[in-house]
Amino acid sequence: MVSNAVLEDDDLRLIAALQCDGRVTIERAAAVLGLNQRAVRRRLRVLLDGVVRVVATRPRAAFPGATLLRIRVLRGKIDAVTAALVARDDVLYLDLSHAGDEISAAVVSDPGRRNALVFRQLPATTAVTEIHAETVMHVFSDASDWRLDVLTETERADLTVVSAQATTADLDSVDSAILTTLARDARLPAAAVAAEVRHPESTVRRRLATLRTDGRLLTQTFVDPHHLGLRIDANITMHVPPAKLDHAGRTLARHPAVHGALATTGSSNLHAAVWLRDLDHLYRFVTEDLAQLGVERVETFLVGQAVKRPGK
Repeated sequence: MVSNAVLEDDDLRLIAALQCDGRVTIERAAAVLGLNQRAVRRRLRVLLDGVVRVVATRPRAAFPGATLLRIRVLRGKIDAVTAALVARDDVLYLDLSHAGDEISAAVVSDPGRRNALVFRQLPATTAVTEIHAETVMHVFSDASDWRLDVLTETERADLTVVSAQATTADLDSVDSAILTTLARDARLPAAAVAAEVRHPESTVRRRLATLRTDGRLLTQTFVDPHHLGLRIDANITMHVPPAKLDHAGRTLARHPAVHGALATTGSSNLHAAVWLRDLDHLYRFVTEDLAQLGVERVETFLVGQAVKRPGK
């Protein structure tokens, strides 16, 4: 296992390859990236030993609805409030501010109903001094779309699995068992999956190929951004004129620093989650990249600790 130091360039390129295809073979990765197969095998073994996690995911179902929360908490009470929220299944992610007195979170919610957490439980908590809630109207991109910007377009295209449009069609018991097994480790070889699901290896290999071709087996690669040299984690809320909102959201979704872009209700109608190298890059992102999109107002939440995130 490596330390929390920034990884070398070849390691970063291998991580980017895993983002394109979590089950990419050593031979394929080496050929596309121009690396020695033995070196790729060694580097991947180290990366997958606690630095990088690759899991299988199913195609996205219809967006269930979510509310973004900003919760200000009395100093000395934030640990208790954080623990209570993290334990909830409907809390998708939770960040603590760098200042240590505010929580940023996303909670699954039905836009047609009053959310009990927002309207009753949090206001009744004496440790909570302020709550700000905005409903997500549209998702431009999320963490599963983010790609480390270290590959050429040709390399990324050569490594990306070509499949049919992702579908959420029902799976039979064998396919479902395969996906459940790979949800823990998407790089398990077919033989190991076959042993787990108790079906012949030939059947599992055939099913895996079909699931990938049909777009029903997707992979996601998780890595601490500090290992990538990205030490600034920030949630940025913005106000954009309605006529410019869609263009701004789509542009941000393609930005290499953005791992989430959402349109929301409220006075701040656009939200972006970003990973950047340092505060100078954050400054340039706000004053240059956002300024070009016609953003009229910006508020930046510096993340001190990412307590609950997908893959953690």
